[in-house]
Amino acid sequence: MKCMVCQAVLTASDYCPKCGSYIKAQKKAGALSNLYYNQGLEKAQIRDLSGAVTCLKRSLKMNKLNIQARNLLGLVYYETGEVVAALSEWVISKNMMPEGNQATVYIEKLQKNQNKLDAINTSIKKYNQCLEYCRSGNEDMAKMQLKKVLTVNPKFIKGYHLLALLYLKNEEYEKARKSLKAAAKIDKTNTTTLRFLKEIEEQTGRATNLESRFRIKEKEEIQRDGSMVYKSGNDTIIQPPEYREKSVTNTLVNLVLGLLVGAAALWFLIVPAKTQKINQEANRKIAEYSGKMATMSAELSKMEEEKNASTESVNTAKTQIEEAGIKAESYEKLISAQQAFQQGKYDNAANAIVGVDPDQLSVEAKGVYDTIMQSVGTQVKKKYKDQGLNAYGTGNYEEAITYLEKALDIGPQDSETLIFLAQAYEEKGDTGIANKWYKKVIDDFPGTQYATLAKNYMQANGGVIAEDEPEEGTEEGENGENPEGAEGSPVQQGETVEE
Repeated sequence: MKCMVCQAVLTASDYCPKCGSYIKAQKKAGALSNLYYNQGLEKAQIRDLSGAVTCLKRSLKMNKLNIQARNLLGLVYYETGEVVAALSEWVISKNMMPEGNQATVYIEKLQKNQNKLDAINTSIKKYNQCLEYCRSGNEDMAKMQLKKVLTVNPKFIKGYHLLALLYLKNEEYEKARKSLKAAAKIDKTNTTTLRFLKEIEEQTGRATNLESRFRIKEKEEIQRDGSMVYKSGNDTIIQPPEYREKSVTNTLVNLVLGLLVGAAALWFLIVPAKTQKINQEANRKIAEYSGKMATMSAELSKMEEEKNASTESVNTAKTQIEEAGIKAESYEKLISAQQAFQQGKYDNAANAIVGVDPDQLSVEAKGVYDTIMQSVGTQVKKKYKDQGLNAYGTGNYEEAITYLEKALDIGPQDSETLIFLAQAYEEKGDTGIANKWYKKVIDDFPGTQYATLAKNYMQANGGVIAEDEPEEGTEEGENGENPEGAEGSPVQQGETVEE
């Protein structure tokens, strides 16, 4: 274990050998984390996956750097069909310990097995479609789709629960019981499974045995009349003897009758005229060709449907993989920013936090993001602003608008960013939006050089300025410069005017 203050290796003492910090509480938390990890491992080995998840979450709460607990939590999630949650845990584990981490092997194996990844993506898509069917009342389609989901992903516990819920609604208790028993084989102590089984037991009055039962069918004896007597459990089954013809006369009679019937049938087939034969042959060929055409048409339609379904599945898989990549990248950037922030490298933290998409973060991760932004927000705002100005200078107005608007969202707004944003919209051709930003500069920064420039540009664009607004153009700017003496805007001069 390492000291959480200076990262030095700890000894048996209650104090850090390097920085002298009191680390008894840290050691106790580490010991509790290991205890919960061992309990989670024991529960996972007996397929108590719900209990394992609870213990492993407690272990990580005590020590978030417990790599073994995080990797095992990902495996438990994967075993219950929660692939996205498993990937999230493995990505966090990989970033905490890049070298010699088993999570790297898990991620690579999952990414290399493209067929399995496609199957998982398909099952997730179909499960979401089942939820839509249930909300719209189309329960039969939901059942059919869920059976396909469980065929592709037989460990998806949520699929078994939803299927059992549909059976319960239609009072098909035995089918629901069968679905829940399959879920119990994956996770023995899942509370949802046990709650649904209790409901079935109350409705049917019969308990559910989750243990496997094998019955051996044993032959007991052969009776004199040729019948077989079997015993299956507590039941006795008597199989009657097979009927056998024992009379030679009856056999000969049946043979003669068969020959007569065959001769009569042959006679009636030969009698029809040649015309009738030709018509029958023609009709047969027409029917044969029609059948072949119908078969080929059906196969063509089926192949077209499979092609469309495959294309849709591939597109969905690509979209989900891209979204998972974006989410993982945001977490990696956030972790890098947090590490740099804890080490006092605020410039590095600002550079890393820029690449984080806060919409992809969980509530806990969003709190970490907000904490870092409170300290390095000014640097991030300047970075966005500089990127926007550089993009404007190269004529990339779309990119300039994106970065300048991000800069305005951080901290107080400044007139320079507003005037450049308005200029970018004007260069792009959106004069209406440009006039809106010019109006904001005039209203929020009256009497400044930028307010005068904004009024001139707004009037040139045909914008309407209220008559009761002051004539900013007759006053000096904050730096004592006369705006009328400037040739064009700061954007055209290539200068940045500080407020």
